[in-house]
Amino acid sequence: MGGTNVWDAEWEVNEEQARTLIGRQFPQLSSKQVKRLGWGWDNTVFLIGDEYVFRFPRRTIAVGSIRMEGKLLPKLEAYMTIPYPKPLFYGEATDEYPAPFLGYAYVPGDFPIGLTEERRALSAETLAKFLRRLHEFPVQAALKCGVQQDHRNLTDIASRKVKLEGFLSKVVEHLSPEEFGVIEAYISRPQKDRVEAVNALLHGDLHFKNMLVNENGIVSGIIDWGDLSVGHPACDLSVAYSFLPPYARGVFFETYGGADEETKLLARLIAVYIPILILMQAVDDGNEAIAAEAKSNIMRALSD
Repeated sequence: MGGTNVWDAEWEVNEEQARTLIGRQFPQLSSKQVKRLGWGWDNTVFLIGDEYVFRFPRRTIAVGSIRMEGKLLPKLEAYMTIPYPKPLFYGEATDEYPAPFLGYAYVPGDFPIGLTEERRALSAETLAKFLRRLHEFPVQAALKCGVQQDHRNLTDIASRKVKLEGFLSKVVEHLSPEEFGVIEAYISRPQKDRVEAVNALLHGDLHFKNMLVNENGIVSGIIDWGDLSVGHPACDLSVAYSFLPPYARGVFFETYGGADEETKLLARLIAVYIPILILMQAVDDGNEAIAAEAKSNIMRALSD
């Protein structure tokens, strides 16, 4: 299916290439084992020894994000209440590989796949405190580091719903009739077409593939900051709907400092939108565990 999906790579990096690229620029790491951890739309990720993680862009669009992360992530340290990957090694583009790449301190943990609702609820305050502090970071300081401002037009609910309808048609055979019916009913429900713009620094892609949990299932790491941007806080607050059970959302919003109805409306929409995209890629990759988790995120987001 090469070249047919937005997540298809322009450059693939395998373990051998990663070892060579890292070893040449950072000889002190050349004796360490290199193991591919996985890949997302924008980057391929490798574990170096058990201390560092390197991310290599897979697409041109990800190069600017890597550069911006290198500048901004170190400045976030005073605001972070959950461990996150701090950049330590700044790799340069070469003839062999045309993009810069970054090495970070490794953040341990597991992806929160298949957690019980009770386990998920344990992270309500942790996630809310994390987002409260992140959203307090000065917007102007972020923009100076090259962060984009609302490049995804987050507040346009009407156009996002049209896109969602298109995505839904692509995964219809991977949903039960009940799941399809619930999502379709939600999309067709009348809502506002747009909400007022609000600006905060956002993680921008806060979902189960970018979160890590400890042995108790409590969120212990936030990874993949390539979508750092300035825009509506609802983008990040969507995690209250996709990740947390309905009964834990009150504590979440109380700890965060409240959110108006418009914000909650947009947060719920994004909590359906992001997992549908994850479901589409999981179906394409044949990854049943990720597909199942994405579906459960969508159904949770649409539960009250």
